[in-house]
Amino acid sequence: MNHIFSDRILNSKKSFIREILKVTNNKEIISFAGGLPNPISFPTDALQKAMNKVIEKNGSHVLQYATTEGYLPLREYIAKRYQEKHGLSVSAEDILITSGSQQGLDLIGKVFLNKGDSVLIEKPGYLGAIQSLSLYEPHFHQVGLQDDGPDMESFKDTIANHNIKLFYSVPNFQNPTGITYTYEKREALSHILKNTDTILIEDDPYGELRFLGEDLPYIQSFGSNYSILLGSFSKIVTPGMRIGWICTTNHEIMDKLVIAKQASDLHTNYFSQRVIYRYLMDNDLEEHISHIKKLYKEQREAMLLAIKKYFPENVKVTQPEGGMFLWVTLPDSLSALELFDMASKEKVAFVPGEPFYVGIIPSNTLRLNYTNSDSASIDLGIERLAKAIRELSAK
Repeated sequence: MNHIFSDRILNSKKSFIREILKVTNNKEIISFAGGLPNPISFPTDALQKAMNKVIEKNGSHVLQYATTEGYLPLREYIAKRYQEKHGLSVSAEDILITSGSQQGLDLIGKVFLNKGDSVLIEKPGYLGAIQSLSLYEPHFHQVGLQDDGPDMESFKDTIANHNIKLFYSVPNFQNPTGITYTYEKREALSHILKNTDTILIEDDPYGELRFLGEDLPYIQSFGSNYSILLGSFSKIVTPGMRIGWICTTNHEIMDKLVIAKQASDLHTNYFSQRVIYRYLMDNDLEEHISHIKKLYKEQREAMLLAIKKYFPENVKVTQPEGGMFLWVTLPDSLSALELFDMASKEKVAFVPGEPFYVGIIPSNTLRLNYTNSDSASIDLGIERLAKAIRELSAK
């Protein structure tokens, strides 16, 4: 049947992680595979009250069609938060509400990419971005990541020698590695991009989840010709309502994004927008986030402690200051895909590193998520994984 499908869908693969999650539905398996917030962090009771209040006060109005840009008071709230927390000069007209930040990536692909355009992403990079942008058939380049951010020599070389349309980055607690760009690298990236027409995409789903160190300015805070910021309530309130946003002060870019969204879904779920806004008005978001950070810090510490206790010394692990992930590098001779099969028999799951790369793919890396397991499960799961690593090494 391939002749009836478009080239772009035939060249696109299913999400590797979504397929793995089907395997991990077995309750006996301890899963470090998903990028899932811990459900005990969801403000269920407060959201229930917000839903009731929205219906009681607004009736059928909140069940009607709405504007493409999104609920104005919610956009004003997001803009004000950027002003107060990050010093960004943005207003409500610079915010477009999306169906999760994943839709933001799709809209960016629609607006900017022609087949064969060059896109620069991190190595390893966020699988969701690779999958979403792949539909528009670009040519991907990857810039390697070091402990403090991109390899700057590689970045400069790629920008200088290729006509890069987009640079997609996750500067805070990057998915999949957990690393964070330093102040110095953010400033340097900005200075390089100022001399180009490359569009800077900063995806920041995890920035609020810092539990060590100090917050850092966005890359675009140092100035850029074209920049877009993606944000989401998925990690700080709930993912199920799918409320994210695009922020850009470039009005021409925003106009094109609105046109693309009108063609995609008319507008994001209006009822969810109203419920989220009501929740934000009636509750202390900062206090809620502080509870999430405390929980995730404990889970991160539990995983690092278990890794130190059980893993062989020749296995390297990142030390994130926030977010949801650790990145593991095995000895060069070991395959993470082989390890996945062996670990599954030990009833523990993770994501092998291959889907986070394009082009030449290292086989000895893997991602661990620590936010969706309690400390006891983390300890047991890491012990099982360490057993599988030792068995694979022995083979």
